[in-house]
Formats: sequence, structure tokens, C-alpha cells
Amino acid sequence: MTYEATRNRVETYFDQTATLTWERLTSTAKVSRIRETVRRGRDQMRARMLARLPDDLDGARILDAGCGAGQMTAELAARGADVVAVDVSPSLIDIARRRLDPALAGRVRFAVGDMLDAELGTFDHALAMDSLIYYGPEDIRAAVAGLGARCTQSLVFTVAPRTPLLMAMWHSGKMFPRADRSPVMVPHSPARLVRELGGPARMTDVGRTSSGFYISHALEYRS
Repeated sequence: MTYEATRNRVETYFDQTATLTWERLTSTAKVSRIRETVRRGRDQMRARMLARLPDDLDGARILDAGCGAGQMTAELAARGADVVAVDVSPSLIDIARRRLDPALAGRVRFAVGDMLDAELGTFDHALAMDSLIYYGPEDIRAAVAGLGARCTQSLVFTVAPRTPLLMAMWHSGKMFPRADRSPVMVPHSPARLVRELGGPARMTDVGRTSSGFYISHALEYRS
């Protein structure tokens, strides 16, 4: 499947099928025990990625690529960054804009569209949390090369790692496709991506977060 076709499926899922689910998951509302493990895992991964950046981001220009409901965006702005928060889903952008502390609004520019759009500009850092997990190896390499070239310091991103659980879900997703199902995550070997994307000179394995049904692995590409 092409990058554009996958991106369109992601847009349809988050903007039409699962908007209310994600709005609730990314809030403090009570959710099921399974979704609570996902919420906890996402919180842990967000903290892991933010730890790769300085505490003081005053004056830094940062791209939140696939910002979703805006949790990462708000934390970056609170640290002093000027943030461009982009997502393919207008509905999620509306949620993120509504939730943002008005005192931080001057530090954030929201944009609906492709996170890889070069017209978004250049940045000191870019963060792509779980926004590349639906793409295959060629698309991952192209996305990292493109975003990395537009960052003066670093790109921190996540992939779905090859684990028995994720591989089982991946194969199940291929066996039982439905028009309204979540786009299927594409598992990757983080170690292989490190080698293919420049080796230790450019790439750092930031580590894995596993919490119930949430499993994600963070990598850092240095420009």
C-alpha cells in the first residue's frame, strides 16, 4: 500500500470512526482496564520522548508530527517551545486546540495536513509519537530522511516493534479486514532501522514501552 493510501486510511479512522474513542482515551475520563493500560503506556512513551529534549525549550521551534489530541503539544509549549502541531484529522486538531491552555496559545500553530509536508518549514526538533506505526520500511526511511533533513538537531519517533503479540495482531488484521477497523500497525525491527538509517553515528535506540496492549519503541535520529 502506498504512503498516500495508508495516510488516507489513518485520516478516515481518526477523523470519522474513532474520534470519540480517542477523545476519551486522551482525557482523564474513566475507561476500561484495557484502555487504561494503553493510556498509561502512551503517557510513559510521551515522557520517554520528551526526556530526549532539553527541559528549557525557550526559542526552540518544534514539530509535533501527528499531534492527535495535543498532549505532547501542550507539554512542549509549557517548556517554552514554539510548536507546529500537525495532524491529518481535523477533528483531533479541534480537540487539541480546545484543550490547550489559553496562556500557551501564542506558542502553538495548529495545522491540518500531512506531517511530512515540507511547507511546514524547518525545526530544531521533531517528535512523531505513534504517527509512523502504520507504514512499511520504505515509507519509514523516506519519512525519517525527509523530516531529519528539516531538523537542525533531532527527530524522535516511534515504531511498532516486532514482538509475538504485535505480530499476532498484525496477522489477525490481515486475515480479518473490515472497512471500519483501525489501520494495521506494521511491525519493525528497531535494531535493523538503526542500521539502515545511519547506524550509531546518527541513530539512538531510546527504548521500548510496554503496557498491556500498548507496545511502542522509540528511536532518535540526529541531524
